[in-house]
Amino acid sequence: MNFDKLLPQILDLAALEKTALDAVALATAKLSFYDWLVVSCAGSTEPLAHIMRDFIASEGGAATATVTGAAQKYPARAAALVNGAISHALDYDDTHFAYVGHPSVAIFPAALAAAEEVGASAGDVCQAFLLGAEASCRIGMVLGRRHYDAGFHQTATSGCFGATVAVARLYGLDRSALSAALGLASTRASGLKSQFGTMGKPYNAGIAAANAIEACGLARRGFTSALDGLGGPQGFVPAHHPQHDSSEAILPEGSKTSFMFADVRHKLHACCHGTHAMIEGLRNLVAAHDITAQNLAALSIRVNPRWLKVCDIKAPRTGLEVKFSYVFLAAMVLHHIDTAAYQSYDDSMCGDAGLIATASKIKVIGDEAISDGAVSLSANTQAGSHHTTDFDLMAPIDLAVLGPRLVAKAAVLIGAARAEKIWESMNDLDSMPAAHLAHYLQA
Repeated sequence: MNFDKLLPQILDLAALEKTALDAVALATAKLSFYDWLVVSCAGSTEPLAHIMRDFIASEGGAATATVTGAAQKYPARAAALVNGAISHALDYDDTHFAYVGHPSVAIFPAALAAAEEVGASAGDVCQAFLLGAEASCRIGMVLGRRHYDAGFHQTATSGCFGATVAVARLYGLDRSALSAALGLASTRASGLKSQFGTMGKPYNAGIAAANAIEACGLARRGFTSALDGLGGPQGFVPAHHPQHDSSEAILPEGSKTSFMFADVRHKLHACCHGTHAMIEGLRNLVAAHDITAQNLAALSIRVNPRWLKVCDIKAPRTGLEVKFSYVFLAAMVLHHIDTAAYQSYDDSMCGDAGLIATASKIKVIGDEAISDGAVSLSANTQAGSHHTTDFDLMAPIDLAVLGPRLVAKAAVLIGAARAEKIWESMNDLDSMPAAHLAHYLQA
C-alpha cells in the first residue's frame, strides 16, 4: 500500500494558522490541559514519581523546564520524560477511541517543556497540543486496529508523532525541519502493551514525550533524517504493521481543517478507559433494579473483542492490575467501592474473599457487534429476575457539563482549593506564560 501522501498531509495540518483551528476542538483541548495538570499533580507522590525524579536528578543538566513534584527545574527532555510518566501513573487521563490512545500524557509534557524553553504562552501550548493530538489520531487510525492488537501501545507510538508536531510548532520549525523531526521520531517511537499493569505503561508515555523533544531538538540544529520516515519505504507505518488501513480513507482531500480531537473522552474512574462504559452501565443497572453483590446470580458483560487483550485480567495480583480487570471492577461497583478514587486500588483487594466471590459470578464476552466505546450488560438475580442495559461512552457530552465534572474529579484528587485555583487560571491561558501555569506542578 502506498502512503506517500501521509507525511505531506501531516505537514499541512501542522502548518495551520490559529484561525483555522476548530473552536470546539480547541475548547476541548483546554479542558484536557486542565485534566492533565490535575492528574499530574495527583500522581506526584506515586512510587514511580520518586523513581523518575531520582533518575533525572542523577544526570543533572540545564534548569529549563518544570518537573511535577520537584522544586527545581531540569532539561526539557528530562522534564518531558518524567511528566509524561507521572501524569499517566494513575491511568486517570483522557482517551481518544479513534486510535485507542491517551493524547494528553504523551503530548502535553513535551509541549509544556518546549514552551518553557522558548518562553511561549499557555495558550500556545493548547494550540500546539491540539495539532499534535490531531496528528496522533490520524496517524493512529492509519496504523489501524491491527497495530494495537499486535501489541503496540498507541499512546506511545502514534503519540510520539503527535508530540513531535506539537514541539515543532512551539520551536518554530519550518516544514523541512519538521519533516526531519518526524523522520527521527519514526526511528524512536516505541511502546508495548505488555507493560500494562506495571510502571512500564506510564513510562511509555514519558518516552513518547521525551523522544519528541529529542527529535525536534536535533532537527532544529540541522540533523538529517530519512525523507519520509513516517509512510515512506520501510518507514514507521509499513514497518510496524504490513497490513493496515489506507491513508486516503483516513485523510481525504480537504480533511486538514476537519478536527476529530473533540471526540476525546475524559476519565471519571481511575482505571483503564476501556472499562468505563461497563462501570457506568453497571452503576445504572444497579441503581435501577437494586442489584447487589449478595443477590446477584450471574452477570454477563459483552464488549468489543479488542478489549479482551487489555482489560480482561481474571485474577489481578496488584492494584494496578485491578485497573485492567472487568470482573474485579464490576465487583467493586457491586460492593460500592469508589472506582473514581485512586486510593481504592490497593494490592490487598486482590485477596479480598468477597470481591473474588463476586468476580466469579461474572463472565466477559467479546462481541464484534459492540463498538469500542460501548457495552451490553445482562444480569440475573437469585430471585430469578433478568435485567439488561446498554451504555455507549461515545455519546456526545456538553462541554458545559464536562467542565464541572472534571473540577469535581480534581477536588477528590488534589483538594477543592487547589482544583479551583488551577481551574480559574484556565481563563487566562492566552496571556499567561506557560512557565507560570507549570508552577502548579511544582512541589
